[in-house]
Amino acid sequence: MILFLILLVLIFLGQIVEIFIPPLEWMYNAHVYIVPVIVFYGAVALPFPLMLALAFVAGFLWDAMTVQILGTHVEISFGWSILLYAVLAAIMHGLKPLFYRGRWEVHCVLSGVCTSLILLSQYLMISFRRGSIIFNREVWWQIGGPGLLAMLMAPLVFWSLHWLGSLTKNPYAVNADGLDEYAPR
Repeated sequence: MILFLILLVLIFLGQIVEIFIPPLEWMYNAHVYIVPVIVFYGAVALPFPLMLALAFVAGFLWDAMTVQILGTHVEISFGWSILLYAVLAAIMHGLKPLFYRGRWEVHCVLSGVCTSLILLSQYLMISFRRGSIIFNREVWWQIGGPGLLAMLMAPLVFWSLHWLGSLTKNPYAVNADGLDEYAPR
């Protein structure tokens, strides 16, 4: 439970930090997203109900930042990313046995893929509502760039959060050798 509270605080802080990180010009102004990586770590380190609560908070904050209403038209509805975070985190949660065996690389790659899926779904939602879909190099970098950055950040973030989890005696923590030191039997 302590790890869950730490992850909640980190999600709030991560959402604030993301606002102040400038877009990376060398990646066609791709943004850095920290919150999805934290949520996807929570998906493998927490039991299912707490993982859903974490996905709800992250989705709620994401929606609070991205809801767009133009005139009488809603381009991005409130609540869509809560469901999306829950589905993607549930997929990561289903791969938890690999995490228990010390196979973190699968989850690190999936963190990047899932981050890009969140952005792709947001882009498709806006495009369908506007009636035009345009895919060019800049759009692909706006979608794939943050996923690539999340994939590169994930090992360090996962290791740091796993270390915090072991300090808090998280019952779902796994030691570095992949042995189930605290994992429930």
